[in-house]
Amino acid sequence: MTAPASIAAVLVVAIATGLLGLRGVRVARTPADFLVAARQVPPVLNASAISGEYLSAASFLGIAGLAMAEGLGALWYAVGYAAGYLVLLAVVAAPLRRFGAYTVPEFVEGRLDAPRLRRLATAAVIVISGFYLLPQLRGAGITLQDSFGAPYWAGVLIVGVVVTIAIASGGMRGITIVQAFLFWLKLLALAFPALVLLAFVRHPPLDDVVRQTAPTFPRPTTVHVPQSVTFDVTHAVPVRASGVVDGSAVEGSYLLEPGRHRVEGGSTLVFPAHAVAPHVEGLHPLTGAQWASPLVRLNGTLTHPLAATYGVIIATFLGALGLPHILVRFYTNPDGHSARRTTAVVVLFVSTFYLLPGLFALLGRLNAPGLYVTGQTDADVLVLPRVQAMGATGALLAAVTAAGAVAAFLSTSSGLLIAMAGAISHDIMGRGSRAFRSAALGSGFAVTAGALAVAGFSINVLVGWAFAIAASSFGPLLVLGIWWRGLTRIGATVGLLVGGGAATAAVIASMAGVGRTGWPAVLLAEPAVWTVPLAFAVIVVVSRLTRWTLPADVTGKLLALHIPEEIRSLERRKTRV
Repeated sequence: MTAPASIAAVLVVAIATGLLGLRGVRVARTPADFLVAARQVPPVLNASAISGEYLSAASFLGIAGLAMAEGLGALWYAVGYAAGYLVLLAVVAAPLRRFGAYTVPEFVEGRLDAPRLRRLATAAVIVISGFYLLPQLRGAGITLQDSFGAPYWAGVLIVGVVVTIAIASGGMRGITIVQAFLFWLKLLALAFPALVLLAFVRHPPLDDVVRQTAPTFPRPTTVHVPQSVTFDVTHAVPVRASGVVDGSAVEGSYLLEPGRHRVEGGSTLVFPAHAVAPHVEGLHPLTGAQWASPLVRLNGTLTHPLAATYGVIIATFLGALGLPHILVRFYTNPDGHSARRTTAVVVLFVSTFYLLPGLFALLGRLNAPGLYVTGQTDADVLVLPRVQAMGATGALLAAVTAAGAVAAFLSTSSGLLIAMAGAISHDIMGRGSRAFRSAALGSGFAVTAGALAVAGFSINVLVGWAFAIAASSFGPLLVLGIWWRGLTRIGATVGLLVGGGAATAAVIASMAGVGRTGWPAVLLAEPAVWTVPLAFAVIVVVSRLTRWTLPADVTGKLLALHIPEEIRSLERRKTRV
């Protein structure tokens, strides 16, 4: 449990978020208010709000945690998350806004005259949003566990209920200002501690890491074990223990021999300075040179790292195109030009933010190796300030990062729940504010229950899976729907089923532990490397074979996507004259 300052910071952010969200009740009255804020959000404010939604718990906690656990190759996630917006800017942003639909399923129906495909796209929105909400609530559980000492499940339930009620109250108009506020809070909460922690560094940290044969404790370190863990010891380590170790109650000195050991939850271990840190079961120890490798490692292993890296790149580059909570934001811009300007500003904001997680991972390996013992590397950003700076400075920095973590999962959870509830209410239940509120309540409580089951998964891995599903379903559908006149409703339907279905099946299989080694591990854990090309190929081939089902006014639909609003307005004025 951390200092009272962290508790106060978490409470302040939660209260401010709730108040700003409830403010939307006064202005959110129509479906347009709830879904797209009446299309009146200016570019900079919208860019801040999009960045607030997009920079999720994976960005704030997960990238640093995964990089600390598996090496700097995990920073490909950060590269992909940022570069995905360049693809979004070049391919989707302005055309999507010009088409003028409220939701992605509505765009699909309007482009292809396919009501049944709209229902299928709605199902895809629900799946993607649900998968992406899980790691946000997992981040909530970790943060409240670290800040309050609360059980993981309590953090999940508290945040799930708060976000659900806020969205059901105010919708998109009520949450826009919340998301913009939370983006700037998150940026400050990483940048300020990073600059201060650098002042405590005496040598180039990457040089120190590369020289390591294994992570070691820089000073005598107390490790609290909140949940029972099994870890592997490579070098004998004398510790002082308080609790249950290897099935026996221990109070005092204990020698951890090389091999596997189990420590029960609630125990405490005190490691001496320079001792090699044990690694939780399933996490492979890496030398400094291995850790600094630029390729993605699955669970720290050398299993086909190049293929795994390409899987991450494809999923993150194209996954942004298919994230429903991001796409719906472009409908809040007044016109396509504003949508493009918004995306350009988002690229700047997001790229600036992603300069920071790698630094936390690097400093975490050097100064917080106790996280390898518990397996809670996702808490690196929260724990590092206390163990590196210590004292009042460490407590202050820990409070700032805790506030940023709360901002991370609150903002993204809000956007995802809006997309999820909007799809259900707009495309299934029937339009109206009451339907939106009901959908938000049902979706929020259902995903909160699901988040209790993913406590053993890395935040960033969970988000990567959501990106893989989005890239394999909406990614090909949007690219071809906007830029290829030959797309047919049958081709789109089959492609969505095959691509999205294959990615979802692979993710579920990986979660269940199928294919833990070799090529099966890579192809299931990073499915985008094969499901995205498969989806594109299936859509093109099936559309070629079903050309007779092309919409009769396909040319008019493409013109609506690509002709700027200014030209269309000019043509309308000429017609009136």
